[in-house]
Amino acid sequence: MHKSIRIKLFLTFLLTTLLVVAGMYLFMRWSLDRGFNELIETRQRERVSNLIDGLTDYYADTGSWEPLAGNKQQWIQLLLQSDNRRHRHPATWMKNALTEPLNRWPPAVESEALSKRRFKPLEMRVMLLAADKSIIFGQPEALSQLTLQAIRHEDRVVGFLGLLPGKPDNQLGELRFMERQAKEFAWIALLMITLSAVLALFLAYILGRPIKRITAAAKELAVGRYNIRLPVESGDELGQLARDFNEMAAALEQSEQARRRWVADISHELRTPLSVLRGELEALQDGIRPMNRAAIDSLFGDVMRLNRLTEDLYQLALSDQGALTYRKAVIDPIAVLTADLAALMPEFDSKQLSVQLIDTTQSTVRVYADPDRLSQLFRNVLKNSAHYTDSGGRLDITVAKKTDTLFIDIADSAPGVSDEEREKLFDRFYRVERSRSRNHGGAGLGLAICRNIVAAHNGIINAQASSLGGLAIHIELPVQS
Repeated sequence: MHKSIRIKLFLTFLLTTLLVVAGMYLFMRWSLDRGFNELIETRQRERVSNLIDGLTDYYADTGSWEPLAGNKQQWIQLLLQSDNRRHRHPATWMKNALTEPLNRWPPAVESEALSKRRFKPLEMRVMLLAADKSIIFGQPEALSQLTLQAIRHEDRVVGFLGLLPGKPDNQLGELRFMERQAKEFAWIALLMITLSAVLALFLAYILGRPIKRITAAAKELAVGRYNIRLPVESGDELGQLARDFNEMAAALEQSEQARRRWVADISHELRTPLSVLRGELEALQDGIRPMNRAAIDSLFGDVMRLNRLTEDLYQLALSDQGALTYRKAVIDPIAVLTADLAALMPEFDSKQLSVQLIDTTQSTVRVYADPDRLSQLFRNVLKNSAHYTDSGGRLDITVAKKTDTLFIDIADSAPGVSDEEREKLFDRFYRVERSRSRNHGGAGLGLAICRNIVAAHNGIINAQASSLGGLAIHIELPVQS
């Protein structure tokens, strides 16, 4: 079954909290049990030490164990007072042990039966032996298991206190305290788990909400709604993801708009020469125009313009896909530029344009390039200058080299191009003139092809304002070292 991101986050947070709470609960129980056992053992050692001190004082007052032998009640009273000796003045402890009635010790709030029940484990674990290790109180069969501690008086051993092995006795109040603490720990752990579940649910909802929005927006994007945008509510990774998604959606929207413009522009560019060609053919069919050489030349010109357009479209499509063939070699780009300029000189002469090539390089420059594509680049730019520069104008071509870069600037005279239009010159089908007629210029694909050619050679091309009053095309190509 598919689980949403919110359920996964909730289960992750809850499981983490459960592990932490369980670990804390087990550690606290272990620490409490350990501390409690250490307390009991310490108290047991203290009681045994107090009992030895009490028995020593008893022997000092009586001079023998005979008054104690057979007097079990007095033995139990000594056991009782060994637990409370640290709370009473030493001078009165022995006096109370000998003179205080059994119904007054322990205090009246405790019955004699309760006192006997509380100290029955200690009575069973403790044995009193004389100096010759004869048993005064205890079981003879347990004699071999005893751990003996000497009772000394006036630097001589007067008896032994034997302690049988076993766990220290736990008093009733202490056991109840431990049980109460265990229950409180369990309730605290349960409360923490409940609060953690609520907090995990809240965090899962908060963290899952932007992811849900991104998922829904991605579905909208998949069906072509490119105007969808996500709100950016944070500066973390989720906020960055929302910003990246918005940028992607904007890029897709621009790409879709460019595709629609591309289709519309191609349709327009193809429809115009086809309409002219159709009109001329219909005029010939109807006998409006005579079938002579002029009519055939006119039809041939329309076919050639259509052929140039389709060839430009084909070249641009290849360059966009990276399928345009490049046969690169180490060549002299200035020689290619000089040859192209010489081939186009008749066009410049027909418009009475003054052309000047200024080469500031001191030696032969070599670049790794395709000479045919480089020639296509130069000719497209030079033809644009020949077509758009006013008659009697001027064209300056400057070549310079700085470090590892070759700079080529092709600047012409008026008319110029506004800043806004210069930024669009390399867009497909863009032409500065408002008319869609192809008589004055091409289809607006030449500079787009030039940009792809320069990019394939790891260079830079842009349009700038010319100091001659027209347009300057700036080209940078890396020089082969």
